[in-house]
Amino acid sequence: QVQLSESGGGLVQAGDSLRLSCVASGRTFSSYSMGWFRRAPGKEREFVAAISRRGFNIYYANSVKGRFTISRDNAKNTVYLQMNSLKPEDTAVYYCAAGASVSATYYRVAEYDYWGQGTQVTVSS
Repeated sequence: QVQLSESGGGLVQAGDSLRLSCVASGRTFSSYSMGWFRRAPGKEREFVAAISRRGFNIYYANSVKGRFTISRDNAKNTVYLQMNSLKPEDTAVYYCAAGASVSATYYRVAEYDYWGQGTQVTVSS
């Protein structure tokens, strides 16, 4: 069992930056691939970024590539999402997720076993 807790969301202006953090409970954090997803009002949950167990493989949605950076610190049981050049369309609840057996379809919600409660990011124009 893994419990995930996100933090770092808030209200910012377009062009600003935020860093989201997700802390995992337990001693097996390094056994999980980690992902960030988001859900905008009236839309489905969508993939944002993913990172493999040791951080060697990283993936991004096209909409955030070049602006967002995912990273992890296994010693701190934490995954981060650095978000730069934020746009109003980035407004959403952001969720971190942990998957024990994430495959090549890392962008699918079903690949992940555990989810955090989410943190709200609002970007004003």
